[in-house]
Amino acid sequence: MNIVVCVKYVPDAQADRTFDDSDNTVDREGVDGLLSELDEYAVEQALKIKEAGEAEVTVLTMGPTGAAEAVKKSLQMGADKGVHICDDALAGSDAGATSLVLAEAVKKLGQVDLVLTGMASTDGTMSVVAAMLAERLGLPQVTFASELTLEGDGLTIRRDGDVATEIIASSLPAVVSVTDQINEPRYPSFKGIMAAKKKPVETWSLSDLGVDPSQVGLENAWTKVLSTAKRPPRQQGLIVSDDGNGGAVLAQFLAMQKFV
Repeated sequence: MNIVVCVKYVPDAQADRTFDDSDNTVDREGVDGLLSELDEYAVEQALKIKEAGEAEVTVLTMGPTGAAEAVKKSLQMGADKGVHICDDALAGSDAGATSLVLAEAVKKLGQVDLVLTGMASTDGTMSVVAAMLAERLGLPQVTFASELTLEGDGLTIRRDGDVATEIIASSLPAVVSVTDQINEPRYPSFKGIMAAKKKPVETWSLSDLGVDPSQVGLENAWTKVLSTAKRPPRQQGLIVSDDGNGGAVLAQFLAMQKFV
């Protein structure tokens, strides 16, 4: 089985993130980047499938030079090989362009049985690339999987919603996005870190994929951020002094906030 895991190199969510005033894109220069934490669950799920049988795991990412770190981390976890799509024309690409480039890369890889993604990226949090990717590839999409089971020529997932749990079956090949409830991603071991140095990583440009630069980039994006504003400073909360009536005041506050 050939498994492709799409991962993203994102700004550290724990850092103070800002926007570039010139074009309202996320400032990626002034903050450290890393493999999106939500994508680690997709990598881990691919590795579990690999360990349960015969499978090859390819990690695919699109981004600037630094995005190679996302591939590196995935290889250290246990993926077999990586592909990094790097081209200056990609800067500012939105979900539509991202799905186009990733789809062409998956096609270039040849026969693929399963494409895995995280439920969202930790920077954009749109949760739409998996669906767009499936549409471009002409494959079934099964999203927000909190459990995944392979059965012969198909798969079954469990999707946990706010009010119900669904069991969904799909044929293969398919595109599946997984949630952060599906597993616990492993830490790279020393052996994995050393082994990753010898694993193959290819770097592709838009020309390698046959994608016209006019289809990607900020100027050709379907969606744009028109304006940004800094988060307002945090205000002091309500302090309740318990003079014998504190419980009633607290209950009233919770009711006003519709917490109870």
